Amino acid sequence: MTITIKDAAGIAGMREACRIASQVLDDITPHIRPGITTLEIDRLSAESMARHGTRSATVGYQPPGYPPYPGHVCTSVNHVVCHGIPGDKPLKKGDIVNVDVTVITQDGWYGDNSRMFEIGEVSIAAKRLCALTFDAMWLGIEQVKPGARLGDIGHAIQKFVEGHGLSVVREFCGHGIGQKFHEDPQVLHYGKPGTGEELVPGMTFTIEPMINIGRRDIKEMNDGWTIVTRDRSLSAQWEHTVLVTPTGYEVLTLSAGSPATPDFVKGMAATAA
Repeated sequence: MTITIKDAAGIAGMREACRIASQVLDDITPHIRPGITTLEIDRLSAESMARHGTRSATVGYQPPGYPPYPGHVCTSVNHVVCHGIPGDKPLKKGDIVNVDVTVITQDGWYGDNSRMFEIGEVSIAAKRLCALTFDAMWLGIEQVKPGARLGDIGHAIQKFVEGHGLSVVREFCGHGIGQKFHEDPQVLHYGKPGTGEELVPGMTFTIEPMINIGRRDIKEMNDGWTIVTRDRSLSAQWEHTVLVTPTGYEVLTLSAGSPATPDFVKGMAATAA
């Protein structure tokens, strides 16, 4: 495992990329309402990225064994866990959708984050899922500090989620990020405390739990990208990019429009600058 530790210049580059990634979500939020298509969300996101001098990291992205991803963002609706491809089906009242934005700055730094959106009035179960997934992400973030272990993050998320009768998707995880989209380490959303890589200042990685109302089992659709719950139960995801600081953490993907942090959050830089 080779973990890239960012120096002062790298941290500055990451701050800028992540600030813009979050600003893209701020820009599109007023438009996400009943009747909009995820393809329109994709177009609005691409326009926002261009206005801020960045471009999408996902459009044309092609890991080995995958077809090129066609969207500027990922839009995962209802039982779609992740990597939902934007399409022309309008969102309707009661839907929930995750919009996952990753940008690349002109200097080559990546910023990655996602948010859940509730379309009109949603069910109590859907609202609960979105809220608990948000809290789970922040419980994971709260574990970040020098000397902590990656397993501390996963354990905090898993214990909270399963304690509420939900399940953690295990096939996908958070990841290091910098001048590559995906770097070491992998950040699992389950695990044992005191295990895994030790956190040190200058590490940057995402925490992005994918949580299901039903069973944790998933399957891949024929398009080669879209991942859904096998039992077609609802799934939710939130994502932030985090920097390990000498005294704790800094959430790099916070902006003026980011949802308010939970009351239990005490960590460093937990509010937008």
